[in-house]
Amino acid sequence: MLRVAIALGLVLMALRIHAESLTPDRLGVVYNSADPASGRVAAYYAARRGVPAANLIGLPVPDRPVIGRSELAQLRHALLDRLSSSVQSLLLVWSQPYAVECMSITTAMAAGYQAGFCEPGCGRTTINPLFDTQGWLPADTTGWLPAMLLPSADEKLARAVIDRGIRADGSRPPGIVYLMRTPDPLRNVRAAGYADAKALLGGRVQVLEQTAPTHGGLPNAIAYFTGAERVIELGQISFLAGAAADHLTSSGGILEGSTQMSAVEWLRQGATGSFGTVSEPCNHPGKFPNPGIFLDHYLRGDSLLEAYWKSVAMPGQGLIIGEPLARPYAARDQ
Repeated sequence: MLRVAIALGLVLMALRIHAESLTPDRLGVVYNSADPASGRVAAYYAARRGVPAANLIGLPVPDRPVIGRSELAQLRHALLDRLSSSVQSLLLVWSQPYAVECMSITTAMAAGYQAGFCEPGCGRTTINPLFDTQGWLPADTTGWLPAMLLPSADEKLARAVIDRGIRADGSRPPGIVYLMRTPDPLRNVRAAGYADAKALLGGRVQVLEQTAPTHGGLPNAIAYFTGAERVIELGQISFLAGAAADHLTSSGGILEGSTQMSAVEWLRQGATGSFGTVSEPCNHPGKFPNPGIFLDHYLRGDSLLEAYWKSVAMPGQGLIIGEPLARPYAARDQ
């Protein structure tokens, strides 16, 4: 009887978590009303994903890489005035701004500008209350609206990323997770946790630890985590629909004009989501996605947005990009 009770409890917990997951009716899609490309990509996304018309919101967004906290406050005020109370997360459809002073636009739109998110610089920054949690009702439980950015300047790429996310849903691919070690000691810091990541995943997916740069193809990637200013082996990676990839470096979230590789390059290669920082975080692992925690949630059926937000302990400087509703490991009936 005890075993039956425990099993029933686990089933009820799974049902509750599923009921709280991110769905199209709980996603606000925000675009730049002054940018036709932004509007077209947002409309395409809403139509393809079945996002309610009331959740599609155009705002006059400053078309600059970095905006100030007062401009952010105006944007968030205008957004919250129009946003349905059912919305729990946001998709921002534009290529710039990607930063608010030293904060990423995705965290700034989620929680507002706060000095503790980025002004300590290389020090510890504000902790994410959603880190490694279950369920997904962040607006109700924390007052945050966790966001993801879909760069829209390249419309063809943006539509391809959307289509990848949809194609991924429920596909449950037997993909490969690549955990890469690099000869760069400053950016290789996540490698210290690779053994823990493999233990947490418990054989649910194939995990390969390799040393970069590699020679030859890297097929069937569902996730790729590395640390480098520029990823030499990028062109060798074949990503599955729904794949996530990032490189731990200082300015991957500066989407254009940086001397380091932009996170957008992962999307161009075929990934569905990525991450990069917009101001100097130093090499603090807590400011980047934790591979084990990300994959633990993703493999349990969380969406890409949920898994990313649950895997970054200090997200203030980190920009999350891609297709938020991609859910390759969803149950078949979801």
